[in-house]
Amino acid sequence: MAPGRKKFALINPDWTFDGSTYFGCHDPHVPLELLYAREQVRTAGHDALLIDAHINKYPLECVREKVDAFAPDYLIIPTAPTYLFWRCPPPELRVPQEWFAGIGGYAVKVAVGPHASATPSATMRKTGCDVALRGEPDFTIAQLASKPWAEIDGCCYRDGNGAEHISASLGVADMKEVRALDLSDYPIESHSHRHHVFHGAGRGAELEFARGCPWACTFCNKTLFRNQYREREVGEVLREVDALSSRGVDYIYFIDEIFGVGKNVLRLLEGVAERKVTIGLQTRIDLWNEETLDLLGNAHCVSMECGIESVTDAGRDALNKNCRIDTDRLSQLLIYAKQRIPWVQANLILNKHDDREVIRAWQSRLKAQGVWVSEPVPMFAYPGSPLYMQTFGVPDEHAWERAHAHYRAQFGDKGYSDIQEQQPAELATLERAV
Repeated sequence: MAPGRKKFALINPDWTFDGSTYFGCHDPHVPLELLYAREQVRTAGHDALLIDAHINKYPLECVREKVDAFAPDYLIIPTAPTYLFWRCPPPELRVPQEWFAGIGGYAVKVAVGPHASATPSATMRKTGCDVALRGEPDFTIAQLASKPWAEIDGCCYRDGNGAEHISASLGVADMKEVRALDLSDYPIESHSHRHHVFHGAGRGAELEFARGCPWACTFCNKTLFRNQYREREVGEVLREVDALSSRGVDYIYFIDEIFGVGKNVLRLLEGVAERKVTIGLQTRIDLWNEETLDLLGNAHCVSMECGIESVTDAGRDALNKNCRIDTDRLSQLLIYAKQRIPWVQANLILNKHDDREVIRAWQSRLKAQGVWVSEPVPMFAYPGSPLYMQTFGVPDEHAWERAHAHYRAQFGDKGYSDIQEQQPAELATLERAV
């Protein structure tokens, strides 16, 4: 190996969620954050091994053998499944703990993800890792081999004497520099899951057009990573679409925090409309009008998940939604969208401003028009989110324990989301003692 050339092993564990309050999708998804980082590692002249144990159902022992044969200098493991679910991660670090403990004792162990971003010291302590990268790690992972760690944005680490150095900054990727991913050696054919599609058959994958969101809704957990709104180049994203399509993918889910901001998204939709793929996304319905919803339908959108959160102006204001239209207009646009898109979903959050009878009446009205409306879901005060800051202040060493206990105390009797464990375990039970 050339002088200065390093080896990076990037591992997506085989995630399990037994006993967790996690309410994200349990199916495997494309680990985009690791793929982006791999591109930067290779561009910097280093070697990279990416193992997706979740899609391949590799047990830890199998991955250990592969990693040992590669003999990496750096071992990178995320603390939550794929960028799509950093906003609603499993609060516990059970899986990263197991995989860090079981792999690569000789390598520098690096944690990335929402736990590393919000509570880097606790993350290093619980997982035994040497480095926790705050914010977006796409570019900062490769920098570990070439820059003093103290000069890397968001780099928190323990030095040779065991002293911790906690960065106040966050890694932020320049999305214009995120080029089309090389997926040639990634097992995309193993992906059959089509995220948030409940009809038909096909093969799916996930991509990203834009990152971040210009709003600051109380409940949203994106402040410490993927915060500022930024777009990728339309041409780069369409190249990824073409690469996936050429390998049999016929459905693409855009993981953007908020799909539909800005004029470039309309250019993207025009390009997608020319291709033989269907798409899904999550958005705010108040970003759209009849004309742009027509364009979305023409781009073969088959799944549209819309954050409504509250059926009243007061409720949306309490959640800091900054919604610019009223409930009647929201309803009108949802119904119009359903006439062009097979699955349109409106999501609600439990809110003291909303009367249950008013919610039921609105649900019935929308469902009669084919729009699926969720039952109001409880809010988890993810450390670093506006809700956590308002409730508890700045996250500390025990932030996840505090948020988890608060959530269980609030909703143990009222009921959790119907896609969650109904008897979640305590955080200390889920994590190994450290």
